[in-house]
Amino acid sequence: MGSTSSATITGATAAEIAASVRGLIERGDLPPGAALPPVRALAEQLGVNRNTAVAAYKRLARDGAVIAQGRAGTRVAGRPAVAQEGFAPAGTLRRLAGEVPEGTLRDLGTGNPAPALIPDLAPALAGAVGRPVLYGEPVIDPGFEAWARDWVAPHVPTGADAALTLTSGAVDAIERLLAQALVRGDAVALEDPCFLASIQTVRHGGYRAIPVAVDAEGMTPDGLRAALEAGARAVVTTPRAQNPTGASLSARRARELRAILAEHPYVLVIEDDYYSFLSRSPFRSIVGPGHHRWALVRSVSKFLGPDLCLAVTATDPATAERLALRLSPGTTWVSHLLQRLAHGVLRDEAALALIERAGAHYAERGAAAARALAAHGIEAAAGDGMSLWVPVPRPAPEVAAALARSGWLVRTGEEFRLEVGEEPSRHLRLTVHDLDDAELERLAADLAAAVAD
Repeated sequence: MGSTSSATITGATAAEIAASVRGLIERGDLPPGAALPPVRALAEQLGVNRNTAVAAYKRLARDGAVIAQGRAGTRVAGRPAVAQEGFAPAGTLRRLAGEVPEGTLRDLGTGNPAPALIPDLAPALAGAVGRPVLYGEPVIDPGFEAWARDWVAPHVPTGADAALTLTSGAVDAIERLLAQALVRGDAVALEDPCFLASIQTVRHGGYRAIPVAVDAEGMTPDGLRAALEAGARAVVTTPRAQNPTGASLSARRARELRAILAEHPYVLVIEDDYYSFLSRSPFRSIVGPGHHRWALVRSVSKFLGPDLCLAVTATDPATAERLALRLSPGTTWVSHLLQRLAHGVLRDEAALALIERAGAHYAERGAAAARALAAHGIEAAAGDGMSLWVPVPRPAPEVAAALARSGWLVRTGEEFRLEVGEEPSRHLRLTVHDLDDAELERLAADLAAAVAD
């Protein structure tokens, strides 16, 4: 294992070559660790342009089938642990940084909300317990449905007849939405850098991810246009507090994206408004009034806690009908107990006040962190969301290793990338909302030293 394989790769286009390699991997002819032929050798063997072979390898790397190692070549990927949101695994950075004692790293990679700013669910529990819900009953609790309709009504496309569906969180909603609209191999436009769960959902579903660059105003028009021209049948976008960059759509950018999508009215557009109540930015949709296939997804996890897995999805009626086939009463519905519990908390004035305070706290800490970094010569925009996206002037893995030696565990931009290149990422994602001013100053000084190291 690890030597160049003699398995025969075929194909005349990038798509055919990639499909051939995937077939060899699935049959075991290319085991994990097997080296693929160098690009130039493969191009000569198949009689294709070198760029065609490069495009095939890039497609395979983007789908997680192979690992591009620059001058070390391209190898078949094994089954490594996929990056997850939450407490960051420290093992890799410990190896990079040398021996760092267990428990001494301050974890800035979590992306988690602050526990003290999550409302107490206990007062709502009594009201959530009622008569038993039986098979065949409506999947949405009437009280929660009325509240949820009011929540999404101002933000669905003008004049649209919105239908509601409940799922076990936003990731579940996106997975189900893509499954009812696509087949394996279909293309999905994703933001790049991208939310970790969206990357996993697309890869596990067997879809082809097309990266769309994100700037300070959100998904870029040129990127979206190129993805649609390349055959994207679905678009997954974050209208505000984009994870990991913190970008929110500007009014101008939303108009530009709506104009592009107006030429593709049957492409499924999924807007993941996961941050909703916590956001300091207005909601701006990229779905125009004439669009036929759309979904607005709102989860309660960031403000009621990750363990309360519930998301409201507003869609066009046809999409809702297909979703309903995958949400059978009594089997894959969302527990009415959870619905009533969420409804009870979200009607409580004290809980709503705490949620508002949480959103203000996350924004204030992000701004304070940006100021501390700027004082040390590191410019990072304080966007919306729970984390800060920090550009660094040297490869992020090197900076992260140096930070680990100073006691900080961070995530590098590598984990959030769709577009695979030979150059390592030059971004860090830092979750800083639980750091006080003195800790922010120490982090900024340590990061400046790590950058200069």
